Amino acid sequence: TLKMINRLIAPTSGTIQFKGQDITSYPIRELRWQIGYVLQQIALFPNMTVGQNIALIPELRHMSKAEVTKRVDELLDSVGLPPEQYRNRFPKALSGGEQQRVGILRAFANKPPVVLMDEPFSALDPLSRNQLQELVLDLHQRLNMTIVFVTHDMNEAMRLGDRIAVMRDGQLVQ
Repeated sequence: TLKMINRLIAPTSGTIQFKGQDITSYPIRELRWQIGYVLQQIALFPNMTVGQNIALIPELRHMSKAEVTKRVDELLDSVGLPPEQYRNRFPKALSGGEQQRVGILRAFANKPPVVLMDEPFSALDPLSRNQLQELVLDLHQRLNMTIVFVTHDMNEAMRLGDRIAVMRDGQLVQ
């Protein structure tokens, strides 16, 4: 479902609407720049610093360097990662929970109206998982965006979700 929303795969039937238009009416790059994506496998670029990873989409969208730097620092501060300590680190120097925070920040950096999250906390310890759930709840409230969150954990779904859909074998069952 997430891959259909951001047009990695085409639906076999029906349509998906984004901002009142069928997603196929958008140029694919424009659509994807408006949709943040957080994967289960953190997928940070190992050859880029934390700051560069977070700044990637805002820079591609031609945000000024000063705005990008300010945005990166604000986001790092918002998740308890002091920019002066973390901005220039490489992903391999971070814990799993810190890497996942950076992955979440990268998805939110461009202030997209929609963020897709594919089981982003499943590989984390319970403490990190709880902290990141709180982070997502806070970012959702502050930034007022739609988050499509996939999880196999019903407790997590109940904690994070406003609306919950239960799917089995690609079919909506509840």
